[in-house]
Amino acid sequence: MGDTAEVRPDLPDANTLGNVTETRLLQDILKQPLQLAASLSHMLGAGKPSLDAAVVVLRAGRPVIITGIGASWHAGMVIQAELRGCGIPALLMDASELLHFGEVWRGATVVMLSRSGKSTEIVQLVDKCRSRSATIISITNQVDSPLAQGSDIVLYTNTDFDHAVSVSTYSSIALAGALLAFEATGHSAPAIQDELLRALEGAAAAIPEWRQTIDRSGWLGEGNSDTYFLARGASMASCHEARLLWEEAAKKPATALSSGGFRHGPQEIVREGLRIGIWIDAERMRNQDLELARDLKRLGARVLTIGQRLKDTCSDCVLRLPPIAAHWQFLIEIIPIQIAAERLAVACGEDPDSFRLCSYIVEDEGGLSQPGEQLTSKGTKAT
Repeated sequence: MGDTAEVRPDLPDANTLGNVTETRLLQDILKQPLQLAASLSHMLGAGKPSLDAAVVVLRAGRPVIITGIGASWHAGMVIQAELRGCGIPALLMDASELLHFGEVWRGATVVMLSRSGKSTEIVQLVDKCRSRSATIISITNQVDSPLAQGSDIVLYTNTDFDHAVSVSTYSSIALAGALLAFEATGHSAPAIQDELLRALEGAAAAIPEWRQTIDRSGWLGEGNSDTYFLARGASMASCHEARLLWEEAAKKPATALSSGGFRHGPQEIVREGLRIGIWIDAERMRNQDLELARDLKRLGARVLTIGQRLKDTCSDCVLRLPPIAAHWQFLIEIIPIQIAAERLAVACGEDPDSFRLCSYIVEDEGGLSQPGEQLTSKGTKAT
């Protein structure tokens, strides 16, 4: 990982947070703040010329399409929220849907997100975008990937690859995309660099407390409880990423919805023992969502809240975030739920460090098994 010399030396890494002898997923979570600090330093240091070039393209007034798949698509929600919040229209579309069912507008700017740059849908989309004379801005952690080689501008996220489940690679794509959108909407990213580094330091220091709070609260309860995640704005990225973490790490089903949308029908699912996680924005719709958390708790649901300046009484499990500007809260608010997913996997006897059916990079579009493999009756792979 390059540019580590630019990272502030007082930011703790995994080795300063206790003797970690648990899962590889937990180790990836513990080192995430340091990884993100390195990514931020690179983006605003050696990577700044590429960021500046991408900003010029994004300000040119062309139609903007943001695309990715899996965790990268979730990261795209952050970029879209920042752009649309400042009045810049942007379409976010799943890469597979854009490839097979969507149209790339001629001359559009396409922001393509992929940690490896090798997923089959992303690779095929490069050719489709080229055929429509689109300008491709890629955000990736693999500078020699087919995506990077086919792009006009490459924003390199500069993190170590995670062992299996996307942790730092997800967050660094969201960070890079947010920096791009932030500058494209007339703000100065270097001006908030110190604030973001302080928030990352605070998150690193809070990880032990978050783990203890999750364990003591009983929020995880029975492993087979249904789980709903609710959020608004840029936190929708964390909400959907939480659902994916539940599926990939804990091998349990979950649902992700907007907090507003949940109140238009899905609330009929509420019953004793339902597990619900809610992200509380630092500024907007805060009182309404805290009221929602209280009502859900009153109806017997087990409620977790993640946000800044939260009172102990607002839910069964309260995970407080260190101070950070409201529209940058996404950067650290994913960490507590990553921890919860790891804790649930361990409690249920699931292995969060390996995939049962999914490959690390999906390189074909048919079925579930990889070439040369055959699924057994129990769903495992036999070569």
